[in-house]
Amino acid sequence: MLGIILCACSKDDVAEVNQANAAKNTLEVENTTVSNSLTAKVGAASIAGLNWADGRDNFVDGWVILSGLTAGDSYATVVSKTDAVLNGFTSKISGVNTIRIPINPPSVAESWWASYQGVIDKATSKGWKVIIACWESSSSKDGLIDNTTAFWSMWNTVVTKYQGNANVYFEPFNEPHGYTLSQLTGIYAQFLSNYPNVPRGRIILDGIGYSENVTGVGADSRFTSCLLGLHNYAFWATRSVTQWRADWRSRIGSYGSRTVITEFGAGMNSGKDYQNGNQSDNEIAYIVATSDVCRTDKIASVYWPGLRDGDSYSLFTRGGSGNNITINTVSTTGVFRVRYGWGEN
Repeated sequence: MLGIILCACSKDDVAEVNQANAAKNTLEVENTTVSNSLTAKVGAASIAGLNWADGRDNFVDGWVILSGLTAGDSYATVVSKTDAVLNGFTSKISGVNTIRIPINPPSVAESWWASYQGVIDKATSKGWKVIIACWESSSSKDGLIDNTTAFWSMWNTVVTKYQGNANVYFEPFNEPHGYTLSQLTGIYAQFLSNYPNVPRGRIILDGIGYSENVTGVGADSRFTSCLLGLHNYAFWATRSVTQWRADWRSRIGSYGSRTVITEFGAGMNSGKDYQNGNQSDNEIAYIVATSDVCRTDKIASVYWPGLRDGDSYSLFTRGGSGNNITINTVSTTGVFRVRYGWGEN
């Protein structure tokens, strides 16, 4: 992993403050007038999404900085770049209405948070849903919360800011593979207790392991109104299309109406044809099966990643310079399959 450059934005410059305040005021006006026409055909909360990720992966020891952003960006710059990225997504994959983004304690406790909020503010003002998920640090990666005090302080800040925004969803902890089911559900119960004013339908509780099975958390009566986060990847196994379909359904169980596949993905820069390619290829079989299950069983999905610099799974790459970010499609057949899973084709 590359070391993170912690360049705090200057908040003392009067012009900078005025620029940021103007941007915030613009978003507030926009949020009162925009209508949410970005809706999906299938799945929990009509979520049809893309992960927007840090180029180093979201497991970092400092600030998470989404691909296209820089540590020195002001709030206004983040707003402008976010607008460009989301407009690019819309132009390349119609039907998308959600982004999933990372947070961690340093990103919220330190000066980056003042700028980073621009992603959430701009997206929701445009009618997008935003899933905010907590990642642990790169140096740990043990599937456990790194620092409990810092973790709850982070969520106190984020929930206080966004619990009143109906387009913001909270995912307490990504891939909690260090916990037993009883330990994990204890953390989730504390989250619900700490934040009683957050509608349960806007809380996404990851399944056990690498968010790999939602049936255990789903069966807990304390969480019956919450959504459930599920991950599954082609590199975990080799299966036929039929076997992949069965595998997904075994991980979902009877909780499809509450399940959001918050991560799934495969290689997009290899030239594979996910529409008409040979289904004996494991990645093709996996993508075909995933989109089939999402469409047929009405399962919401968020592809990993929509945009992440240097990731072979990334559905899109970015071009342009400065605030003028452009979005370029890596795999048109991948786009087709993701949209098919959303019920869009």
